[in-house]
Amino acid sequence: MGSLKVCIGTTVSATQAHPLHTLHPLRRTLFNRVFASVYACAILALFYHHVLTLFNCTNFSVTLSFLLSDLVLAFMWVTTQSCHMRPVHRKEYPENLEKIMKPSDFPALDVFICTADPYKEPPINVVNTALSVMAYDYPKEKVSVYVSDDGGSALTLFAFMEAAKFASHWLPFCRQKNIMVRSPEVYFSTSDHSWCSETEKIKALYESLKFRVEHVVETGKVSDEYINGDEEREAFNKWTDGFTRQDHPTVIQVLLENIKDRDITGHLLPNLIYVSRQKSKTSRHNFKAGALNTLLRVSAVMTNAPIVLTLDCDMYSNDPKTPLRVLCYVCDSATRSDLAYIQFPQRFRGLNKNDMYASEIKRLFEINFLGFDGLKGPNYVGTGAFFCRRAFFGDPSTFMSPEIPQLHPNHAVDKPLKSPSILSLAHQVAGCNYENQTNWGSKIGFRYGSLVEDYYTGYRLHCEGWRSIFCHPERPAFYGDAPIALIDLINQNKRWAIGLLEVTFSKYSTLTFGIRRIGLMGLSYAHYSCWPIWAIPATVYAFLPQLALLKGVSIFPKVSEPWFLLYSFLFIGAYAKDCLEFILEGSTFRKWWNDQRIWMIRGLTCFLFGSIEYLLQSFGISASGFNVTSKVLDDELSKRYEQEIFEFGVPSPMFVTLATAAIINLFSFFKGFLDIISGNSMEGLFLQMILAGFLMVNCLPIYEAMFLRIDKGKMPTKITLISTFLAGAFYAAASLIF
Repeated sequence: MGSLKVCIGTTVSATQAHPLHTLHPLRRTLFNRVFASVYACAILALFYHHVLTLFNCTNFSVTLSFLLSDLVLAFMWVTTQSCHMRPVHRKEYPENLEKIMKPSDFPALDVFICTADPYKEPPINVVNTALSVMAYDYPKEKVSVYVSDDGGSALTLFAFMEAAKFASHWLPFCRQKNIMVRSPEVYFSTSDHSWCSETEKIKALYESLKFRVEHVVETGKVSDEYINGDEEREAFNKWTDGFTRQDHPTVIQVLLENIKDRDITGHLLPNLIYVSRQKSKTSRHNFKAGALNTLLRVSAVMTNAPIVLTLDCDMYSNDPKTPLRVLCYVCDSATRSDLAYIQFPQRFRGLNKNDMYASEIKRLFEINFLGFDGLKGPNYVGTGAFFCRRAFFGDPSTFMSPEIPQLHPNHAVDKPLKSPSILSLAHQVAGCNYENQTNWGSKIGFRYGSLVEDYYTGYRLHCEGWRSIFCHPERPAFYGDAPIALIDLINQNKRWAIGLLEVTFSKYSTLTFGIRRIGLMGLSYAHYSCWPIWAIPATVYAFLPQLALLKGVSIFPKVSEPWFLLYSFLFIGAYAKDCLEFILEGSTFRKWWNDQRIWMIRGLTCFLFGSIEYLLQSFGISASGFNVTSKVLDDELSKRYEQEIFEFGVPSPMFVTLATAAIINLFSFFKGFLDIISGNSMEGLFLQMILAGFLMVNCLPIYEAMFLRIDKGKMPTKITLISTFLAGAFYAAASLIF
């Protein structure tokens, strides 16, 4: 903590001569506000029309369903407007840092990387992430990398033992060549660099490392040929003793220590510490949030850096100067007093040309973040966030003391990492029962109570009075891996849906506590926490108008009626503005189209099933679990992904609702089309035809998967048959409704 005190004591506030950062409101702010006013009037007119219709309708239940759906849509629109009232853009000037302060005065940095399953999260990927941040352009004696292995796997530990050896070659290579991409896997897989004998040598060392790590994962054991001598084998066996037991003990291994370990050129290496916390069947481990709190305590005992970076295991550094951008805010007296964290957007490599699964989540990670930054700052998204350690201990004006002084953010560590007293205390605070009768997870550290611990933690910090900053440089700071199979995407989003509902209906609900504490920012958080209720309008508008069209029943205004213009404006206005925002932020029409299609898919799959699962869980009927999203790539699946072919190969129940809606929209549209050919007047059914046609075009990949494809990614025949039967049953039941 002494280094941060030096930093704070130095005059580093932005000056006209040497600014550290600037902030500019976006020019579209006025347009956003004018459009919001006009659109709000249109929504009020819509509800006036609903009220008139409700008292003069022949089918009360159908009209009520559309009223409920439009209420949800209106709520989602209103809550997202807070993200458009004051969007801002920031720029940092890290080149000015050394004009104001010395590198020796930079605060220390602890990096947290979490992994949980060596088969779904290959250790070689985690190694690449760790190496990329170990190679930061930052004083190496101030960097400590902590790897949390919640899988308790000897395979992961072995991978990092090998990585520690390779780091002594890789870090000086990066420094001498001044390369930007410091993930070995990514660097050697590209051709935009010069090849020489030294490059070939480093590549050979990396390929040898990769082969050994992948071989032990494939075989499931660490062979003696990969252990250097009896002494290393004895130490390895000691470290991994108990991994195979259900209740395994804490394993903490210092693989590199920056006071003595040096690279091949004689420069110090960063600290590298492997941590596998104690697990017990009788103790709650709180998933990733529990792992992060363990690292927060272990790191406090061992290094206690004032700045903490959290990274997903597949999110490698793409810019070695990223910590310097962070210091532009952390060390500026104008911003640091109530600053909790600096959040970088999640960016993903290997996306296909038009991002068919909308994995960029551009609205969440970029468009809305610009608006968040004009309020109290972006929410925490689980990776790419640099925290001020102090933020985990109470609000900006009230410090909440931890239970032992060694966990205090101002505690100065004055002993080596491997000293018996340090290691003993580190093991103690990593114990599975350590948090009992403490404030960890409730008032201190990362917060428990939701599967989306990142969203919940950021929300609670903002409610306590902290601010955050969105740092969005032209060169992405981090790149990660996105799901390339639809089932992985919707399973991940279903977990998010359950976690978001846990926040919505908690003691700290965004709808009550959040809006009272942080106003407009609370509305923004409420928008996200209520994502799953998007399933209501998505389901209603995917089925009811189409079933009515099949029965020839008009439920929307006729083309000749004034209300037709209102419906048209609400639909076209919302979609046009959304598309415009995407394009203004550097995206394309095709990417926007895929994004809105994935929103429809989410509404009928993960949001619907996540809401049902949360409801059942609330009544004690079922309990949700935490499933790690697979980071393993299959060659055939990857090829189809590159060709932008949707993947439906898994017979998931979530595909049933999706396929059923696709079939009903297809038949309802062609039924209406045949009626037009037959000369029947479709004036009263025109909007239903447009809606069915719009959804049918969105469902083209689903029709292809059900009826045209023969590859492994096609829709399972079982799902197609069940969906066809359900579509027929809905059509028969429609006679009872219309």
